Amino acid sequence: MLPSPSRMLGDIVVEGVSEVRASTMRTKRRAAQVALLLVATALYGAIMSSWGGAGGGGAPSAEDRWQERAPRSIAESSASQQVKPEIGDMAKGSHKGSSAVDTTTTMPPTARSTTTTLDDLFISVKTTGGFHRSRVQLVLQTWFNLAKSQTWFFTDTNDVEFQEKTGGHMVNTNCSSSHSGKALCCKMSVELDSFLESGKKWFCHVDDDNYLNVPRLVRLLSGYDPQRDWYIGKPSIRAPLEILLPQALSSGSASAKKAARKVSFWFATGGAGFCVSRALALRMLPVASGGKFISIGERIRLPDDVTMGYIIEHILGHHLTVVDEFHSHLEPMRFIPEESFPDQISFSYSRYGKEQNVLKIDKGLPVKDDPTRLLSLHCILHPSAKYCPR
Repeated sequence: MLPSPSRMLGDIVVEGVSEVRASTMRTKRRAAQVALLLVATALYGAIMSSWGGAGGGGAPSAEDRWQERAPRSIAESSASQQVKPEIGDMAKGSHKGSSAVDTTTTMPPTARSTTTTLDDLFISVKTTGGFHRSRVQLVLQTWFNLAKSQTWFFTDTNDVEFQEKTGGHMVNTNCSSSHSGKALCCKMSVELDSFLESGKKWFCHVDDDNYLNVPRLVRLLSGYDPQRDWYIGKPSIRAPLEILLPQALSSGSASAKKAARKVSFWFATGGAGFCVSRALALRMLPVASGGKFISIGERIRLPDDVTMGYIIEHILGHHLTVVDEFHSHLEPMRFIPEESFPDQISFSYSRYGKEQNVLKIDKGLPVKDDPTRLLSLHCILHPSAKYCPR
């Protein structure tokens, strides 16, 4: 017996409803799967971003786990500081906000070998009166003995004892002893002017907590021509520093004149040391000599090493050449292999809370006698020093 038309119609309706429900369930399951995939992808991206992996994969390296720190003495709001418009117009043809950087670690193809000697260098050490008996004394015990005639200490007080210890190479800049940007720029200004008056071929700046591998530095600079523009060092941040400059407009509304223009530039951190060729320093002369360096630092409200990078990269349009063998206290010293010490140019030390950021040297002087590990470093590089173990 055939089913009635009404029953057939009912069966069809039931089957249709069941199919719709099944389809809806499948759609919901797919949507849930897609949402779960999106959440997992976002979570993975966030984890990789927090690790800072440049390659986008893999576990974080020990260096990535070391917290990257901002440039020295930059106020929290410095990335959005505004400066007077004439700064951006001091030099014609300056590159605007270029993020390019020459990451050279060996002799670049555009450089030519020179006969650079130690006597071609003007080495300036920035310090302050409060660090003469600690940091400066350590410099005098170590690498200063390799470059006594070429090294000058720029401080903020008269110190008869250390004037004698340095052989008359301690300069009282009459700058403030504070660690403000203006005080730092004041000392750097005196350093730069002193170099320009010296007639030397290379201006190399370090801080009083640096160990400078002098022979290695001389070998490095022998690969660069001081008659060409060279700005050599190492940045402490992973991207160019960005600041805001007001547009220099001669006409237009008041609001238009105040409009900010973003510029970016690299700078070599002073805590690792950097070198400038005489040719480039002479280009800086009309812009930065005679105290003008201080004025630029005040206008952009940034410290000395950042101001140096701003002048060279933004105003003069010359890029930083990065040499990885410069090291500052902003990076973990313990990861520099001991066997590579002779190849490095500068070292440093610091303390962050209870954590000592010093070189890892297995055999050396006792830590209680050498907490910075720089005496032990000097013994590795120059074992004939009188305090080195025999």
